[in-house]
Amino acid sequence: MKFCVSLAFTDLTHYVETAKTAEEYGWNYAVVSDHVVHPEKIATPYPYTHDGAPRWESTAPWPDPIVAIAAMASATHRLRFMTSVFVLPLRNPFLVAKAVGTTSLVSGNRLTLGIGAGWMEDEFRLMDQDFRCRGRRMDEMIDVMRKLWTGEMVEHRGEFYPFDRLQMSPGLTEPVPIWSGGISEAALRRVGRVTDGWISDLHSTEELRELIGKVRRYRADAGRGDEPLPIVGACTDAVGVDGIRRLEEIGVTHLLTLPWVFYGLDGQTLEGKKEGLRRFAEDVIAAF
Repeated sequence: MKFCVSLAFTDLTHYVETAKTAEEYGWNYAVVSDHVVHPEKIATPYPYTHDGAPRWESTAPWPDPIVAIAAMASATHRLRFMTSVFVLPLRNPFLVAKAVGTTSLVSGNRLTLGIGAGWMEDEFRLMDQDFRCRGRRMDEMIDVMRKLWTGEMVEHRGEFYPFDRLQMSPGLTEPVPIWSGGISEAALRRVGRVTDGWISDLHSTEELRELIGKVRRYRADAGRGDEPLPIVGACTDAVGVDGIRRLEEIGVTHLLTLPWVFYGLDGQTLEGKKEGLRRFAEDVIAAF
């Protein structure tokens, strides 16, 4: 099991020190979330709550995840970083490939790009991107970025981003892992066909068991059943070593968590974050 600390809704000024503390206590990943803006009135229902309301207030901080990861990488040596999730089809694939590729290189290949198709149509409209075809565009963007990251002269013939021969330099020394989120059938099929791993939302252990089973079936259908399948699980009922062992048994490879919550610590303070990271490492990570 790998252990991932979520930095969602965290004060940006805490990022670097939190990352350094996570590295010190043996955590494997720091994870950064993504939105560009928060409209005062959001017309699109949030798909992961019963009432369609987001889990955060408009004042919640959403720093640029790639810039934030580059800053944390410059202050650490071993800790890896993940986006969960980066709304890929909000952006231009060439600019994403450049920023992600640069960050991967300067961090020593410590970046995993976790992506999602996005849910907020309002945000897509502001970014002048088509919401309706975002899934098909995202699949093609992955293909485009993987070509660009080779550092070779490449071309692409696709529905949305065709281009003649060109080269993006420098090329990568290792591929950037691309893991995708989402719980729709289309999102789960994408893990089977296209991406390297799956990132869950908040689920119970039994919900994760069912979803992982679907992902595995889609992998097998795509002829990829023998490939490694990283699974990032954020679980609502796995508390302590035994609960996390059960997640490991059903196929979760990376636990995504807010450790300070388990100890009733104030996650809005840097001291609370550090104490939560330390105590969770001693109580849980050490057992693995």
